[in-house]
Amino acid sequence: MNDMNARSKQPVSLNRDLGMWSAIALVIGTVIGSGIFIVPNTMARNMGSPDMVFLVWVVGGLMSLSGALTYAELSAAMPGAGGEYVYLREAYGPVWSFIYGWTQMWVAKSGSIATLATAFFLYLANFHPELKQILAMVLIMGLGVLNYFGVRLAGNVQVLVTICKVGLIFAVIAIGLGTGHGASSNFGSKVVSTLGNPGSAFFAALVAALWAYDGWNNVSMVASEIRDPQRNLPRALIGGTAAVMGIYLLANAAYFYVLPASEVAASDLVAAEMMRRIYGQTGAGLVSVAAMISIFAALNGSILSGSRVPYAMARDGLFFAPMSRVHPDYHTPGISILALSGWAAILVLSGRYDQLFTYVIFASWILYGMTTAAVIVLRRKRPDMARPYRTFGYPWVPIVFVISALSLIVSTLVNSPRESMMGIVLVLIGLPFYYYWSKRRT
Repeated sequence: MNDMNARSKQPVSLNRDLGMWSAIALVIGTVIGSGIFIVPNTMARNMGSPDMVFLVWVVGGLMSLSGALTYAELSAAMPGAGGEYVYLREAYGPVWSFIYGWTQMWVAKSGSIATLATAFFLYLANFHPELKQILAMVLIMGLGVLNYFGVRLAGNVQVLVTICKVGLIFAVIAIGLGTGHGASSNFGSKVVSTLGNPGSAFFAALVAALWAYDGWNNVSMVASEIRDPQRNLPRALIGGTAAVMGIYLLANAAYFYVLPASEVAASDLVAAEMMRRIYGQTGAGLVSVAAMISIFAALNGSILSGSRVPYAMARDGLFFAPMSRVHPDYHTPGISILALSGWAAILVLSGRYDQLFTYVIFASWILYGMTTAAVIVLRRKRPDMARPYRTFGYPWVPIVFVISALSLIVSTLVNSPRESMMGIVLVLIGLPFYYYWSKRRT
């Protein structure tokens, strides 16, 4: 009895139960959602030719890879729960980390989860449309409960589903490139761009590509639960992001080999249209299965990683205190997991998640740029910090990402001023809560 009482009084912490393959699966599984199946349509309409679409994919991939190279240094040096929340706090102070966490909890991560769950059921045409929202909510809460019962369980599910996902995508690529149903001449086909200004067209296509690449940073949010983080986090970030870039380029090669640019631009579901051309409705059904597995992995990874941000905020005394609790048996931030999942489910029911998510893209990229710049700030502010991994190509690699982020911010502000300002307002709403919690903890 005394042993039990002593054990119950010991602080419960998160366990390092995720290995390298779980970390890599988090990167690949969270990044590859529904984007690769639909985004080439938008990019083809904007850019007008396959070669320009490939250019945008490469630029977006290199931008993401430069971010991953930079985050590798930050995550290896500060392997704590919350990812960007930790880096922003150390570089700029708690107000900036709070703004990031506030945005992730209420809009960015929760809105992304709501979007993924809804998209999952768009591929199940046999379900009644009126059940779509309810089923999406059930899926979110089901995965929330799964994550509640242990990070090792959730990580193993992530590895398994990611392997299935990548295998199916490679099957689609192999069918597209290897069954003789395409023509090399399609790579030279063109379509009239929907945007007359080449600069505007490029940035519009780049935003679509970056949306498809989004999520490579999520693994840093669970850094406190990854074994040997100084080695495994850089490998997962860099290797996973590079692998996604390769998969995206191969998938687009298959699409444009089978379909000319005009048909890619006209199809909302490019992968399904390619497979329908080869195997009819059976081929399109295979893509639907691949898309659902892909979205499922992204959804599980988003809940697993995103729930660590409000947990980190609460642990610093800047959010609701129960969110900081770790389950004594499962060693997960259980309340934080269920709270994020519950709020995302409410957003599904509200039907406003797409609009909210669009609003915060502008503010999110400001914070992404600041996080990447934190590498430079911390090199000067804390030169004695242990850095097991140092950013390749420093300082030019982080500078390239920061400049790219600034370009996107300016482009978004010019092209969508109303949405950008609404996003800033949504973020600033959190400041009174920051001052309330910061006063309470002093």
